[in-house]
Amino acid sequence: MNEKGKVSKNDLSRRNFLDLVWKSLLAASGLLGLGGLTRYLAYKTGPSSPTQFDLGPAEENAPGTRTPIPDAQAILLRDQEGFLALSLVCPHLGCQVNPGESGFACPCHGSQFGNRGQLVRGPAASGLRELRLETSEDGHLILHTN
Repeated sequence: MNEKGKVSKNDLSRRNFLDLVWKSLLAASGLLGLGGLTRYLAYKTGPSSPTQFDLGPAEENAPGTRTPIPDAQAILLRDQEGFLALSLVCPHLGCQVNPGESGFACPCHGSQFGNRGQLVRGPAASGLRELRLETSEDGHLILHTN
């Protein structure tokens, strides 16, 4: 209001002020959302983890050996029946299981697995995942984790 008590065009009413604040907040949230979407779409992933591992010559693993493969979160077992590769990732919630005398144990929730990865006690609903093994032309064991 001016000194004569009349409202001028330059005066900002309460309604106009709230309208301006509301539109400003709406524009700011739109710009923030657009910035987040741009960052999400421009994200560059790193190199993927290898899914194939050369474990060396098969004859280097004597019967009765248990060879951990830390890069693959796996273990290679050799017994009289042959080779077996098991994932050391618990099927319950993905913790890494620990090898022990009588099998494998999950430190997170107490699941227990036998010497060949079979489920002994839950809460896991299944045994350890068996991984694919193949022998290359030069006699090396190749482990596939996918």
